[in-house]
Amino acid sequence: MARVVVDVVLKPEILDPQGQAIVGALGRLGIDGVRDVRQGKHFELEVDDHVDDDTVTRLADTLLANPVIENFSIRRD
Repeated sequence: MARVVVDVVLKPEILDPQGQAIVGALGRLGIDGVRDVRQGKHFELEVDDHVDDDTVTRLADTLLANPVIENFSIRRD
């Protein structure tokens, strides 16, 4: 068994209202120096050893992320 991690975030040109809300809350909490936050999704998949990167990419592109507005990255742990 292998562990694959897929992280999905909004593309830079897409407005991230939740990230902006976090930045605003940080200021109210007295935490300075954080200029931007991009929130996203984190998936951890346990896959059989024979599942290759092309398969995981297809899975992420069709099920885990919306390729119109989101980017994703894949890494094997």
